[in-house]
Amino acid sequence: MAANFKIVSKIQMVDLKTQYQKIKTEVDAAIQQVIENTAFINGPEVKSFQTDLEQYLQTPHVIPCANGTDALQIAMMALGLKPGDEVITADFTYVATAEAIALLGLTPVLVDVYPDTFDINTEALEKAITSKTKAIVPVHLFGQCANMETIMAIAEKHGLFVIEDTAQAIGADYIYKDGTRKKAGTIGTIGCTSFFPSKNLGCFGDGGALFTNDEVLASKIRMITNHGQRVQYVHDSIGVNSRLDSIQAAVLKVKLKHLNTYAAARQKAASIYDRALAGHSRISTPKRVSYSTHVFHQYTLQLHDIDRTALREYLMAQGIPSMIYYPIPLHHQKAYSNPQYKKGDFPITEKLCNNVLSLPMHTELEENTQQYITQTILDFLKM
Repeated sequence: MAANFKIVSKIQMVDLKTQYQKIKTEVDAAIQQVIENTAFINGPEVKSFQTDLEQYLQTPHVIPCANGTDALQIAMMALGLKPGDEVITADFTYVATAEAIALLGLTPVLVDVYPDTFDINTEALEKAITSKTKAIVPVHLFGQCANMETIMAIAEKHGLFVIEDTAQAIGADYIYKDGTRKKAGTIGTIGCTSFFPSKNLGCFGDGGALFTNDEVLASKIRMITNHGQRVQYVHDSIGVNSRLDSIQAAVLKVKLKHLNTYAAARQKAASIYDRALAGHSRISTPKRVSYSTHVFHQYTLQLHDIDRTALREYLMAQGIPSMIYYPIPLHHQKAYSNPQYKKGDFPITEKLCNNVLSLPMHTELEENTQQYITQTILDFLKM
């Protein structure tokens, strides 16, 4: 029997429309300003947003770009990585992480993740290092940081670059053992993020950015994003055309002011899910770690001895969407298949791909909607 709660509006995985309606006046005015000044590329809004994000992240250099995948590729170009160099990343992540590596002729080296946090396994990471390894790309998956203190120690020991993929964790705090805090993306050699609309800080199209504390590296990144030129028509290196347009920057500048409020709303929603589902022997709720805050880009369950397909179909019949992030390990993807990887080499990733399920998570979730979602799940488990 479906849960007996009155739901007024359609349940969304991400409710961007309601979020927009709450900041409509600010956003509309910001977009209108861009239209009126007609500086659609590299307009004043881009620089202004860049400055605001630098202040928010407490990092000296933010370089906006066209999207998060570009950010990863540009980072590797700026670090001078060459075809054949190995770059280590997690097997359990979105394809863009490995895609950026492979696009440059680099070799993606995949390692397993931890079963409870979904983050890269640091012991497996160190074992995967060879003489060809040049960089590590830890992914701050679902909104919580990987163990950066350990990763940075490994990188320093082996002389490696660290490129943080913080597309899902912007705004999260990494907490060092001595209590010092730094924002996700500002710890490694370079941090990369995406402003895809569904991200915690999302624009109304595509967008991305890179972060670094290194002034020389920042200069290289700026040059690469703009066709390899520092001065117009003078091209000192091979670059790309990857710019954040002024309308997207204007939207992001408005939404950045609300980012901490958005994170708090997601954390509150996660706590409501936790309380409703805690202690159920066939469900594991997301683990929190002591070294990171969690900003819940996704709220991802692990299901145990549950028919995931049947549960999803039951939820959908009750008007509840769900998603699987991610259904196929990278090493099983045709584009990234490698004869050195065999079934069973990544047991945790393979298990997660078979048992994870993400519930609706966004800034506008109402408690009665969450009660309906969780009660519907519990009803299914009684059947």
